Amino acid sequence: MSFRPLTDRYAVSPQISQEELPALRTAGFTTIIDNRPDGEIPPHLQTEEMRRAAEAEGFTFIANPVIGGAVTLENVERQREAIDQAGGPVLAYCASGNRSSVVWALANAGRMPTDELIGLPARHGYQLEGLRHEIDRLARERG
Repeated sequence: MSFRPLTDRYAVSPQISQEELPALRTAGFTTIIDNRPDGEIPPHLQTEEMRRAAEAEGFTFIANPVIGGAVTLENVERQREAIDQAGGPVLAYCASGNRSSVVWALANAGRMPTDELIGLPARHGYQLEGLRHEIDRLARERG
């Protein structure tokens, strides 16, 4: 299992499995956000299978499938809401962690400086510089 903390309350990861859930609980996570569409993954890792396993382990599980290169405002708002309502640290996963980083940065536009929203994921190899304009636009809109 390889998760990458962006903050002390939010980390991203490549696809997780049911077998990794106890270790994620031990690591202190309380909420898991699945940012992967079912069409990308085998049946045993799809949303409802992961939801059942995560909830049985005591996690809050949120499905917010993000299509690569096609993040929607609905994805951003759902991620923001899930993060805001989490009772503790959040782990969001997708194929590599990149989409979970993108949707996190957009969800936090206006809450954190743009340089941090780009720089924190960059420590783990996620390059979000191309989102600078969009992050700044969302920050302005949220006032």
